[in-house]
Amino acid sequence: MRVLLSVTDKTGVADFARGLHALGAELISTGGTAKLLRDSDIPVRDVSDVTGFPEMLDGRVKTMHPKITGGILAIRGNAGHMAALQEHAITPIDMVVVNLYQFEKVAARPNVSTEELIENIDIGGPTMIRSAAKNWQDVAIVTSASDYPSILDELRQFGVLSRETKWCLACDAFRVTADYDRAISAKLASIGKEAEPLPAALDIKVPRRMSLRYGENPHQQAALYSTGSVGIAGCEQLHGKELSYNNLVDLDACWQLVCEFASPAAAIIKHTNPAGCGENESLAEAYRLALACDPVSAFGGVIGLNREVDEETAGEVARLFVEAIAAPAFSEGALTILKAKKNLRLVKVNPVVEPLVVKSISGGYLAQTVDLPGFDRATCVVKTARVPTEQEWKALEFAWKVVKHVKSNAIVYAQAGQTMAVGAGQMSRVDSVNIAAIKAHLSLKDSVVGSDAFFPFPDGLEKAVANGATAFIQPGGSVNDGDVIAAADKLGAAMVFTGIRHFRH
Repeated sequence: MRVLLSVTDKTGVADFARGLHALGAELISTGGTAKLLRDSDIPVRDVSDVTGFPEMLDGRVKTMHPKITGGILAIRGNAGHMAALQEHAITPIDMVVVNLYQFEKVAARPNVSTEELIENIDIGGPTMIRSAAKNWQDVAIVTSASDYPSILDELRQFGVLSRETKWCLACDAFRVTADYDRAISAKLASIGKEAEPLPAALDIKVPRRMSLRYGENPHQQAALYSTGSVGIAGCEQLHGKELSYNNLVDLDACWQLVCEFASPAAAIIKHTNPAGCGENESLAEAYRLALACDPVSAFGGVIGLNREVDEETAGEVARLFVEAIAAPAFSEGALTILKAKKNLRLVKVNPVVEPLVVKSISGGYLAQTVDLPGFDRATCVVKTARVPTEQEWKALEFAWKVVKHVKSNAIVYAQAGQTMAVGAGQMSRVDSVNIAAIKAHLSLKDSVVGSDAFFPFPDGLEKAVANGATAFIQPGGSVNDGDVIAAADKLGAAMVFTGIRHFRH
């Protein structure tokens, strides 16, 4: 067996090479990899000795030579190929161990120069990988250090690698080069011009992090794909049962909601809609405010908290049956309390702002920029004769932040720092107004109302005022805005237009 080794990430390569040598393999290598093997007392030949040609152009040319590529690409069962090798004194290569220049690591550096990026584009490595993968029947291509132990085990047990193993290695190898080219293309495309918020081609390539027991329903298969260690997809699970598909969807909804607030905030989510949300200088009090909105629906929900969970908050949460909790951190005391609940899922989340929101539809995908605009009192326009009081302004701001995360048609009754009732996902806005009131566990007297889109008719406003609301925040934009404003004036309510809609479907 003849093995070519040329790796940038040298993790475990010395032990792998030592194992291959013990099995009788001849090792050939380049530059730093060859030096590492020699320093580890492992016999190795330089590629330049095999090719009879030195490395040149500052290392740009090392392995691209017929005596290397020919030895990799020759089909052993093809008499013409083998005759050509014999004619040109080329010895076959049976295994290629290569990983690539760390382009993505370099590209992530702030203010990296174009010249440095270009120099970290690997040429010989992808050539060797693709050559070996193309000739997978005869050549094993190893691109990951994680495969070293299993390969040695198989060689020690059987003397050769199976076709199945070599096929799997080849598939992994083509994925490595595809990902590498994708990273280069994306980075270079961003240089010298302003990045487009919506790209000409939607390139979705995310590794599978874990398989899930099932999807939304037990008869559906599902998996979680993650871009890294941020957001809900990259969360660290600290305790509890395996996360389910629905847990992850709800956790994402509550995490996005609590991230709207600069002060300590808590959100309780049931089927992606807020059952309650609270904001307070005390995280425990924020949770109590959220729970008071709808303690019935909160049962079996998920909770999002935007501060480290302390013992007081953990003690409050532990009184309720919940499926999962997302937070940026948990104190040791909080973990002790919450881990007493064997099945409660606890996840630690690192914040992230995604550039795009992507959804699948039959035959394709929809992509849009993130709905970032929050509340800005300076851009709001008071449309009624009565101006909101300062307390109403605070409540309107809170309602506007929450209604953005309620499925349309969305209505939120609120006071400053607390949801009082939520009406979500109805086919008419007046139904959302009514259902929120029907579900209310708190008095709606002197509440304000946030509406994700305009009131098409005065009826929704009139019903809300009858339920106790005194002020409203909505985008405006209906042909009937004048009638709605007139109704508010007649009833003595204050109304603010934001000019921004927050549909969520």
